Amino acid sequence: MVTRKEKTNIKKVNPFIGILLFIISVILFLITGPLGLIYGFCHKLFKNGIIGIGEYLLKIAISIDQLGNVLMQHLLNALWIKKGGYKFGNRDETISSAIGKNKQLNTLSSFGILIDKILDIIDPNHSLNSIDYFIEPTTDSLN
Repeated sequence: MVTRKEKTNIKKVNPFIGILLFIISVILFLITGPLGLIYGFCHKLFKNGIIGIGEYLLKIAISIDQLGNVLMQHLLNALWIKKGGYKFGNRDETISSAIGKNKQLNTLSSFGILIDKILDIIDPNHSLNSIDYFIEPTTDSLN
């Protein structure tokens, strides 16, 4: 629940600025993303070998998962959870973390339970282990 004080701290968003920034971000991603991926892949390969590549790709996978949590929030909230469940859509959280929180609350729909079971086949207790999971940057990853 949002308190009155918190409501006064919420900044109003101009929808046209949101649209413009979205378009710019997509264009910049399409242009610079492939270059950054190739450079980062080579950098990690030559600096840390296969372990560096694995860590780099895990960070990318988590970021994509967080994007999916925001991008698909309305669909996931409609299909994967019961009414009153923990909502998808937090930009700092992965889909798996939200699934895990709903699993704890027993608010996954039957489709959500199926998705959780599939994840468990790939990685046992994946959603529960994903709750608030994040990767801290190391001094090495900043180089």
